[in-house]
Amino acid sequence: MTDYAISCPPQPSVAIADSDQRFPVRRIFCVGRNYAAHAREMGRDPDREPPFFFTKPADAVVDDNQVVPYPPETSNFHFEGELVVAIGKGGRDIAKSNALSHVWGYAIGNDLTRRDLQLVAREMGRPWDWGKAFDRSAVCGPVHPVASVGHPSAGAIQTMVNAEVKQDADLSELIWSVPEVISILSGSVELRPGDLIYSGTPAGVGRLEVGDICKVSIAGLGVLTTTIVMADG
Repeated sequence: MTDYAISCPPQPSVAIADSDQRFPVRRIFCVGRNYAAHAREMGRDPDREPPFFFTKPADAVVDDNQVVPYPPETSNFHFEGELVVAIGKGGRDIAKSNALSHVWGYAIGNDLTRRDLQLVAREMGRPWDWGKAFDRSAVCGPVHPVASVGHPSAGAIQTMVNAEVKQDADLSELIWSVPEVISILSGSVELRPGDLIYSGTPAGVGRLEVGDICKVSIAGLGVLTTTIVMADG
């Protein structure tokens, strides 16, 4: 047994639907601007840009029905409802035709974002980490095994804040499909079991404030609920 100098941190994980087991999280990849309408609202042309990726730390995951403290250093804190892909079989240079065989299941995600910090970084040509990869920024609902839900490629995806609809789209509107995303991503990094891929958010992203209740729903996967609270101190 390896003798570590400090205590090992706990293994990040997310729930599995209708099970007491947990899905261990290795890495979190996110696809930027993967719905055309969202790309346009962010000032970009979806017809000219190939997919790009950013990451969040594995320990940024937050379960369903949990609270998220309003994060520091921002006055423009945003929700982004997304379909999350949970990888169960690793590989590199995965063919699009074989990509879905690497998927263990699907979940609902909320890619929480410090939009003001992200936009400053974007305009200065700097990494997005401070806008995207902060504590408790990767909300993820229970993972539904492929054996139970198949491979959703169409169906409503909706985000509500305090019962008001903010995002309303369909999974079929993804610019880059799940098989394409897996194939392209695995050409740059080796995917391994436990990786999560947040597949992109539709148009309608917007602010969250202390006291807000944010609900993201995807047809066949249920509802993901997050409450924003005042940070301690």
